[in-house]
Amino acid sequence: MAASAASPSQAQSSAFAGMAGSWSGGGTVTLDDGSSERIRCRAIYKVAGPSMEMALTCASDAYKFNLSAAVVAAGGEVSGTWTESSRNVGGTIQGRGAGGSFQVVAQAAGFAANISLKTTGNKQHIALRADSQFRAANISLSK
Repeated sequence: MAASAASPSQAQSSAFAGMAGSWSGGGTVTLDDGSSERIRCRAIYKVAGPSMEMALTCASDAYKFNLSAAVVAAGGEVSGTWTESSRNVGGTIQGRGAGGSFQVVAQAAGFAANISLKTTGNKQHIALRADSQFRAANISLSK
């Protein structure tokens, strides 16, 4: 009985609380040549206590990316793995976060991106910055 009584409070105090479900919206992506394009995005978050799986798909007329990640939060630290399937690249995620606000670095061989994600109620903002063909993305989603 004590274990089942503790379970709901653990779920509510999860670093990923409020993120579970389907989100959609749009934003912009900036490429290495300086061009910027409008993108439409969909995200699905599956949250289980301290763990979260994410799938984010964004596309414009000329650009598309499919990002997935599996992360765990413990003591304000976030770590896990990510893949971008359309470019067949993946690596690790490390950073800090809690309460729907995260600052992480996604790394792979020859690639690093700073990612900021903030969730407030049914709104979410994602900012990505990298030094590669893909320079930046600013995405606003809602449930």
